[in-house]
Amino acid sequence: MKAVFFDGELKFVGDYPVPEPGENEALVRINMAGICNTDLEITRGYMGFRGVIGHEFVGRVEKVNGKDRRLTGRRVVAEINCGCGVCGYCIRGLKNHCPDRKVIGILNKDGAMAEYITVPTGNLLEVPENITDEEAVFTEPLAAAFEITRQTHIRPTDRVLVMGDGKLGLLCCLVLNLAHGDVSLVGKHANKLRIAGEQDVKTLLLERLKAEKSYDVVVECTGSPKGFGTALELVRPHGTVILKSTVAEGMEMNLAPLVINEITVTGSRCGPFAPALRALSRRLIDVRPLITGTFRFDRAGEAFARAKEKDSLKVIIDFRT
Repeated sequence: MKAVFFDGELKFVGDYPVPEPGENEALVRINMAGICNTDLEITRGYMGFRGVIGHEFVGRVEKVNGKDRRLTGRRVVAEINCGCGVCGYCIRGLKNHCPDRKVIGILNKDGAMAEYITVPTGNLLEVPENITDEEAVFTEPLAAAFEITRQTHIRPTDRVLVMGDGKLGLLCCLVLNLAHGDVSLVGKHANKLRIAGEQDVKTLLLERLKAEKSYDVVVECTGSPKGFGTALELVRPHGTVILKSTVAEGMEMNLAPLVINEITVTGSRCGPFAPALRALSRRLIDVRPLITGTFRFDRAGEAFARAKEKDSLKVIIDFRT
């Protein structure tokens, strides 16, 4: 099968073996897969992953190995963390943190940038008919944005700043703006900020941002190692910084302001798929303006090159043709 494979070098192959579903797994034929910043970080060494990359996808179930065959033939997306199901974390509903978990396209499990993938049936969610394949690709990153609302209580009076006008920053501000009136997005690119502005989010170019501690909640989505330090310069004492960026590069920084200003820091990763699908189905959030381009597999190299460009947002690889 066709696949995007990483083994220290990114390769686009046509003879990768088709996987066989294990017990209680489904074989899913991929329709579309999105290129995420995490995928780009993997190609720079993040997580030391080797295999088929990609975790944002929509596909159709071809067969199920197990009793739960109700999804056979259905269009689906999948939560990416595959817990063991028996440890204390999994039993407490924390499979995303299972010490023996596999993560699709990121940790010990081949990902979605291929014609086929195997997924535990318990991870699959059916996609409503009124959501297009292109929109469904956004389910995973949109769910990550909804994770903020699950983790952090944001009061109606709070001033919220989302840092970074990439795809994750845009999705985070659109989700937070559903329930909170004082949400702003700051970034470097007027064309990207315009996408948020057209969906009623306040926007601000970085060059016009005042370096003062005036925000109750700062969501860091810059994708830069320097983003955390900047967030600490903007959050009020007793405020909250939510970290969304995953970067392979590290850096030294002074953590004293966390203590002095009594700042709460929340790491935020994967989130609930059901609210994301509901928001897409009900047209509460429009993700279509975030699509930079769609490429067939035979142009996957171009797709990755486009995804690395500064003005790019979501680049999609189409396996349907």
